[in-house]
Amino acid sequence: MERSFIEVAPTSHFPIQNLPYGVFRPRKGGAPRIGVAIGDYVLDLSVLEESGHFLHSSLAGKKIFNQSSLNAFMALGKPAWREARAIIRRLLSAEEPTLRDNHALREAALIPQSEVEMLLPAQIGDYTDFYASKHHATNVGIIFRGKENALMPNWVNLPVGYHGRASSIVVSGTDVRRPNGQMKLLEQTAPVFGPCQQLDFELEVGWFVGPGNASGEPISIEHAEDHIFGLVLVNDWSARDIQAWEYQPLGPFLAKNFATSISPWVVPLDALQPFRVQGPPQDPEPLPYLRQSGARSFDIHLAVDLQGEKMGEPQRICTTNFRYLYWSMAQQIAHHTVGGCNLRPGDLIASGTISGPEKETRGCLLELTWRGAEPLHLANQEQRVWLEDGDRVTMTGWCQGDGYRIGFGEVTGRVLPAIRTNP
Repeated sequence: MERSFIEVAPTSHFPIQNLPYGVFRPRKGGAPRIGVAIGDYVLDLSVLEESGHFLHSSLAGKKIFNQSSLNAFMALGKPAWREARAIIRRLLSAEEPTLRDNHALREAALIPQSEVEMLLPAQIGDYTDFYASKHHATNVGIIFRGKENALMPNWVNLPVGYHGRASSIVVSGTDVRRPNGQMKLLEQTAPVFGPCQQLDFELEVGWFVGPGNASGEPISIEHAEDHIFGLVLVNDWSARDIQAWEYQPLGPFLAKNFATSISPWVVPLDALQPFRVQGPPQDPEPLPYLRQSGARSFDIHLAVDLQGEKMGEPQRICTTNFRYLYWSMAQQIAHHTVGGCNLRPGDLIASGTISGPEKETRGCLLELTWRGAEPLHLANQEQRVWLEDGDRVTMTGWCQGDGYRIGFGEVTGRVLPAIRTNP
């Protein structure tokens, strides 16, 4: 098994087989720049770029890594990504002396992760959220419409999605304030205004677009994955009571636009290739533009921890897997663009809540508590139906290899009280 000259624990999310990209700023000062995670360190790619280690590549002279976002690098496409990845991997190899034996270069280029601030990895122009988990869609349908009408007729024929709000996407560690809005409970005759009472998390995975497509020119299912730069964890916070009142006929609005949290490290699609798996069977067979051959999903373990203000440590409340998604990333991209929509470098696409067949694999509180009928019992004798002020939600994900992990790190956020306003 390939190893880095930097010691990396078998349970670390960031071995040499991963090398996720992120944007960071040293806590001691300096401008944002691009790095990769290796073990407990960040490898500053702007230092390697400045010292000439990308001179004999297609990245030469482009100052790709001395930037505050990954957008320019994303735009270069798969050949450039693979070229950069090969150079970085070689420099970090235990067998390669160039960086290993150069003390000055190591001191300049390798920074402990504890000494950096992670920033949003991209300038996100557009954000699209899908509804691609059949288990999730079925559970939600049963809760609101009954078992006989769980799935809408279109659901098994196309990936359902909506356009989200890019400006309120925040990086992991950012506090999230409880939103205000209109709500109307069944027993009420008129809506009321106030803080959301049914705040929820949604466990999702997102992917950043690399090269886009020209307006009017769809991306084919065969080439869709060529447009995926890499993946992140997503918590698409949701105000369920606000959404229940506002969503007809156009769908979520205030219930979803107050905050979406993402993890800072972008895992390259190439790092996930050893973990390809078949997705769920699709019946009926999709229309030709959505038909995909081969293994179309990935074996990514996902988990959610919850820690309230009175809890001494977080408690795991959900474990699920990316492989449960009914609609693949490629299918979602193909459908997104089939009408001529143009994607651009840095656009974020998310899967929607990922749930599996068992209760513990449900990726949100709406499902885990069955809309409050089955409260979640915590280790300190507390219960949860919805998130309370002070609750911290932490999501993590990883692929398990033979003696190593390809991990995503985590995305975490704490709920702050709503700002009291007049209706």
